[in-house]
Amino acid sequence: MKKENMTSKNFIKRLLITVLALVVFVGGVVFVFDPFYHYHGPCLGLKAILNDKEYQCIGTLRHFDYDTLLVGSSVMENNDNAWYDEAYGVKSIKAIRSYGATADLCYLMDEAYKNHDIKYVFYNIDPSALNADAVTTYESTGCPMYLYDHNPLNDVQYLFNKDVLLEKIPYQIANSYLGDYNEGLSYNWAKWKSFSSEMALGLYYRPIDVVDMMDEHVYDDVLADNIALLTKEVEAHPETQFMFFYPAYSMLWWDGVYRTGQRDAYIYCEKEMTKALLQYDNVRIFCFQNEPDVTTNLENYMDAIHFSPEINRLMLDQMIAGEYEMTLDNYEEILDGVKEFSDSVVNELIIPYEEQDKLTYEIR
Repeated sequence: MKKENMTSKNFIKRLLITVLALVVFVGGVVFVFDPFYHYHGPCLGLKAILNDKEYQCIGTLRHFDYDTLLVGSSVMENNDNAWYDEAYGVKSIKAIRSYGATADLCYLMDEAYKNHDIKYVFYNIDPSALNADAVTTYESTGCPMYLYDHNPLNDVQYLFNKDVLLEKIPYQIANSYLGDYNEGLSYNWAKWKSFSSEMALGLYYRPIDVVDMMDEHVYDDVLADNIALLTKEVEAHPETQFMFFYPAYSMLWWDGVYRTGQRDAYIYCEKEMTKALLQYDNVRIFCFQNEPDVTTNLENYMDAIHFSPEINRLMLDQMIAGEYEMTLDNYEEILDGVKEFSDSVVNELIIPYEEQDKLTYEIR
């Protein structure tokens, strides 16, 4: 009986040691390869494989080496970091949030500033971000908060994650050693998309009715909060050159916001944000919303908003050349020109698409 008890104890002991060793091994593998960059940057000759911003962006901002931020929503993702690096002599990284809400992007910038000196911030201002609630949305939208907080106890959700071990790490290794992955194209999604008038029109669901134009002050409360968030960032970092810009959404988007009655409120929000930011010497702002060769050519788009990487490059080249820049002397005139452009969309440019029955309408 005693011999049997000893055998059972030895078996249990060996089992526990094996389980412990396996746990340490799995956690160690995830820690070393760290595909979400939660603990460190790339090592072992691996490339920075960045294709999942909700899981990777926060870690890269904390642990990578850089001095410039490319900040914005999904329309910012198709930039090649190398364009900015070569043009401005910097080392850039993307701080991306699909929704592009001001509070979320300011949170990412704050994380970057904790351990980095930032020379430039290139910040894409989406019109809808100006009337979004000025609170972060990471937790409410289901982001993996164990990667965002600083609580080591909940890291078990990362260290002992089957998908990380069996999918993310093999993908990281394969793209580093076997593929031709370009690190500058982080989070880039254009490779799998088509850009054409057919695509853009097919994904634009036009509001059936044209409603009365809203009062331009309808978003004043949230606008004030978003202005406070961005001006706080600018004021807190006078050493950083902030390059803000309003991206070149297509004429279809302007048709949509006109029909929903939001157009005047959007432009008013842009005027107020622009005026507030231009009070600071370390701010420049560009407006590409009235770039007719781009916004009226639907071959540049995959839907009403998202344009091809060639447009990302064009906007950068125009910033470098100082084109479409707004100042305190001309910003109202420029944004009034955007309003006039939207009128021409509704009254002229969209008419041929109506007559050719190329527009798809929302279902009531």
